[in-house]
Amino acid sequence: MPDALTAVFNLLDLRSARCTRLEAAGAWSLRFPEKLALKFAAVIKGECWMLHPDHPPVRMMQGDVFLLSQTPAYVLASDPTLPPRDGAKVIDWDRSDTGRYGGDETVLLGGSFRVNELHERFLTETLPHLMLIPRDAPSAPVLSRTLEIMETEFCQTRVGSDLMRRHLADMLLVQMVRAFAERDHENVTDRRRQRANWIGALTDQRLGAALDQIHAEPGRNWTVKSLAEIAGMSRTSFAKAFHAAIGRAPIDYVSHWRMQIGADLIQRGGNIAEIAGTLGYASQSAFGVAFKRIRGCSPKAAARTARTPA
Repeated sequence: MPDALTAVFNLLDLRSARCTRLEAAGAWSLRFPEKLALKFAAVIKGECWMLHPDHPPVRMMQGDVFLLSQTPAYVLASDPTLPPRDGAKVIDWDRSDTGRYGGDETVLLGGSFRVNELHERFLTETLPHLMLIPRDAPSAPVLSRTLEIMETEFCQTRVGSDLMRRHLADMLLVQMVRAFAERDHENVTDRRRQRANWIGALTDQRLGAALDQIHAEPGRNWTVKSLAEIAGMSRTSFAKAFHAAIGRAPIDYVSHWRMQIGADLIQRGGNIAEIAGTLGYASQSAFGVAFKRIRGCSPKAAARTARTPA
């Protein structure tokens, strides 16, 4: 039975798009463009600043890693006060996966994952927009070992290096989410972390068990009572804890997950009546009402859109 994280990533159909290496030295500041993708970067040598429009500047040291689930234009720089240059233009990325700018005092490894536009909103609602995993995090040694192997694949010209890097990026993605979740769970006393956080809820033994069952069996006739029993909690305590952790009531979350699956199956050309039954609806009309309430259009309209050439 797939766990909640596996189920979500399977639905998103994330695919590693490219792994890159950035070398820089001296006074430098590079802006990277907005992209519909998950993106990570790790400092494997030296240090730099990461400037995100929605967060204060972050000083990144060797061993620090960040993961962006919503990738606006952001800046990597030796000094946060420097005016940035366009990193997509001043470095010739077409010729090499390693970008060089002035030297190699600082070296970063990065990668991105393509995201289906259909699931963009779900992704940005589910994952924090910026996840930082510092070098002193308990899970950092695991990340370091994977990054060391990836660095080797960049530095040596060997058969299958690109394939190796892409598979290592897939491993890193899961390792980073795990590391962030574990670090977040350990810091629940920090009031800044006591906000709706799906990732953090996965590490809660009780809420995580309920989430795993929801994602494994979306068509089951879930009730607050049945989910509370899986979590080993009273209905009232479970409902309160779930809403605090996820930001939605349990059954509302079930409905949104069902509609995300429904939208995906419709886009793939599935029969609407069969999809409705698979997701636990007694009739196509009942499914249609729920779909329109959550997705903003009818299943038939979504099907027409899916058939329309881009």
